[in-house]
Amino acid sequence: MDHVAVCVLMATLAHVTNQHYTSTTDGYTVIDMEVPSKPLNITVLGVTSTSVYLSWSEPLRANGPIDGYRIYFMHANLTGVQTHRIHGGGSNIQYNLTQLKPNTEYDIWVKAFTAKNEGERSDSIINKTDISGPSPPIILNLTCQAQDTIFLHWQRPLESPSTIDFYHIYIYTIGALVYDNITLPTSKEHLQTSYSIKNLTTDMLYHVQISAASYSHYTDKLIEGQLSEPKEVLVQSNCDKIQQYMRHTTNELSAGMIAGVGCAAFAFLLSILAFFIWRKCFHSTYYYLDDLPCSVPSTSLDWNVASDPSGDYKGAIPVDMFGKHVAELHADGDIGFSKEYEAIQSNHDEYSSEHSQHTDNRAKNRYLNIIAYDHSRVQLLQMPGQKKNIDYINANYIDGFQWSKAYIGTQGPLPSTFDCFWRMVWEQRVTIIVMITNLVERGRRKCDMYWPKEGTETYGVIQVKLVKEDIMATYTVRTLQIRHLRIKKKKAAMAEKLVYQYHYTNWPDHGTPDHPLPVLHFVKKSASANPPDGGPIIVHCSAGVGRTGTYIVLDAMLKQIRSRSEVNIFGFLRHIRSQRNFLVQTEEQYIFIHDALLEAIESGETNIKKEQIPKYVQILQSSNVEEKTEPWKPLEYQFKLVTSFQCKDFNVISANKVINKPKNRSEIVSVESSRVHLTPKPGEDGSDYINATWIQGYNSLREFIITQHPMKETIKDFWQMVWDHNAQTIVMLSIIDEEFEMFWPTEQESIDSDNYKIKLSSEQTEATYVTRDFVMQSLQDDYELHVRMVHWTNWPRQCVYISEIFQLPNAVQETQLGYQNGPVVVVDRFGSSDAATYCCLTTLKKQLTYENHADIYMYSKLYHNKRPGLWVSCDNYLRLHLALQALCTKSEDTPDLYAMANGAINGSLSNEYHSVPPEETPLITHGCGKV
Repeated sequence: MDHVAVCVLMATLAHVTNQHYTSTTDGYTVIDMEVPSKPLNITVLGVTSTSVYLSWSEPLRANGPIDGYRIYFMHANLTGVQTHRIHGGGSNIQYNLTQLKPNTEYDIWVKAFTAKNEGERSDSIINKTDISGPSPPIILNLTCQAQDTIFLHWQRPLESPSTIDFYHIYIYTIGALVYDNITLPTSKEHLQTSYSIKNLTTDMLYHVQISAASYSHYTDKLIEGQLSEPKEVLVQSNCDKIQQYMRHTTNELSAGMIAGVGCAAFAFLLSILAFFIWRKCFHSTYYYLDDLPCSVPSTSLDWNVASDPSGDYKGAIPVDMFGKHVAELHADGDIGFSKEYEAIQSNHDEYSSEHSQHTDNRAKNRYLNIIAYDHSRVQLLQMPGQKKNIDYINANYIDGFQWSKAYIGTQGPLPSTFDCFWRMVWEQRVTIIVMITNLVERGRRKCDMYWPKEGTETYGVIQVKLVKEDIMATYTVRTLQIRHLRIKKKKAAMAEKLVYQYHYTNWPDHGTPDHPLPVLHFVKKSASANPPDGGPIIVHCSAGVGRTGTYIVLDAMLKQIRSRSEVNIFGFLRHIRSQRNFLVQTEEQYIFIHDALLEAIESGETNIKKEQIPKYVQILQSSNVEEKTEPWKPLEYQFKLVTSFQCKDFNVISANKVINKPKNRSEIVSVESSRVHLTPKPGEDGSDYINATWIQGYNSLREFIITQHPMKETIKDFWQMVWDHNAQTIVMLSIIDEEFEMFWPTEQESIDSDNYKIKLSSEQTEATYVTRDFVMQSLQDDYELHVRMVHWTNWPRQCVYISEIFQLPNAVQETQLGYQNGPVVVVDRFGSSDAATYCCLTTLKKQLTYENHADIYMYSKLYHNKRPGLWVSCDNYLRLHLALQALCTKSEDTPDLYAMANGAINGSLSNEYHSVPPEETPLITHGCGKV
């Protein structure tokens, strides 16, 4: 059959089977058309202040008749969607996207949908809506200036989308039914503007209003704003003299005025007396706050009722059904999540926010559209000597699981609200502050530093002292001592308390975290730190809605899982959105909550107290069901979850490049997001690649680099990595032989590069390891980098007793140089289980020391996700548990049965190193949990 006939046959089959065939050099490839392809040629036809008129072409292919299109539009991480259903065919589709905000930039894309599912997204188009008219100006003064002139003085509009180009003055002569108007160009130099209106008629009453106008961003049209409040003035003869007389007579004292002054003085004396009585009897009510905290238990679970008939809300989901529920929501391109989140977004109950919109309070809002509902807002208490009604802060009480007002959701404090924020902390008896933003993200100010960088700062009447700061890889804990400065010294014990700020520092600039485990750990750690008699937990990000809502939903649902073995994300989020606007701001955050809670349910409790670790390890290895009374999953089950992540091609795109593949000793490579980059050489493709992975430790996200034993062709790449990233410690675990050769200089020679020279300065042999010190000298300047290598061959297999496994981490810590700026580079044959074991045990020992807890599961899974395949077998995972058990029990005489089993199976350690590639390393068949 010739080529033309094949093409005809393929086209016919494609039409019948809804599949697409493409010719290749090897034949024909079938591409299954599971979803409609993307709509084409998306174009903007017109723009108004609240709409964008769009046009696009239908997709080239679809898996059935197209029922319509979903138009997605995103602004400030908030994504909306509108549905356009079509009736009949038509290759060119037009749609007016309405209900948008004026003068706002939107990222817009379109997806086609059929009866089966939703298709691919179109190319995005970014477009800004037109401006709306300015708010009304405020007339400050309207007076008669002369017998034919009035003087008009006004303030510029408080809200203006852009520059104001013109003012329109409207004049109505009352009684004569005469209208007139005057158009004035604006003055950009002055906030207040005035104008004299002349040629008026004497003894006539005039009604005056004024509006502002700005040119459209898209046309020459002038867009006029709202009219000001009307003012009236009577034009009469000698009005200027009358006003002078009135001003003169007000300066003269009369008998009535003297009497008024006397009454005022008497009232002043009474007020002073009342003040002293109040200070004596009631002053402590504010300062000492002896009443009960505002957050109280509540059995009310209105949000947890059964599902409604509409089908949007399914009610609480049992934990054993939650995995299936999440999988259904993820199906067809997360369409289930889109529908649920759209239902939450469309639930627009009207709640007043008059205090947020008040003129005196607008400057206290970080974002104009993020306000505090009046019915749930936190009201600051009245302070002695303070003006009335100054009680506003952009913060709302938010319920928790079976706990009323468990949280306070608020924005990142502004410099002008620091004093209000700390007053709220004091008045609400807050012990825990949760901060989920960095001060600056993507070059934009997200929050201002409301605590002292060091020492003590005073914010209004509250003095804040930084006691200590503990920096972990993904979050920082600051211990702050706050003191109320108005409390007398004799009651100093009531004047101060400790507050703990839990600051999550690893939420990305946009989107959601790469993995939920560190977030779950942070939520549990921070929420459990709040004492039983503590006030609400203050939670804030930048606006106090997106990440803030995510934290609150996660904490409440974790409590519901523990208490009732059920989850109700939809109902709870819909409930708390009635207490603060926009909580959980994006669909992506909504999906992340589900995935995180599924991870929590599947893995169970893995952050184990130090005193429980021996029992925990014993139960994990036991096959006796009766012993498994704790919420701990079996060891084999945990290991399957630890190694569940499977790489896609796009995850390892650099490692699989043709030019880079020869640089890899095995299939164990770094995922793209965690690979270590070298300084690239101009015009040399692949020069930035080395088979090395950034690995999280306890104190830093980049505490370690795990890498394979350098090959002859990559020795200079290895030392370039050390140089580029200022690594001063190398932990070397390989045995040197014909395949795994020396890659460092000897005393007689050096390694020379274009930028530096490496020399061996000293070598010292200890009982079980060798230390080598190197100097890397720059060839361009006087800079030197001192590097120490700790070479411990055959670790951890040479350890006779399991407790000896910590000798290496201890030795590295003792032999490290006086300062350590860069990461620790850990080398084994293939950059796999030995190096990962070292990093994991070093991290877990620090966690035990600081937290009195250890989470082997979390760190093991994070390591696998960054470098899939580094845990060769379940026994690698078992060894971590046995080592930690030995550390907690200090059982020095417990033999390393894992190492003994390795020796029995492999015959000799040298055979294991020389002849067995990583993919063929035999598993230890003693049961991984039944040692």
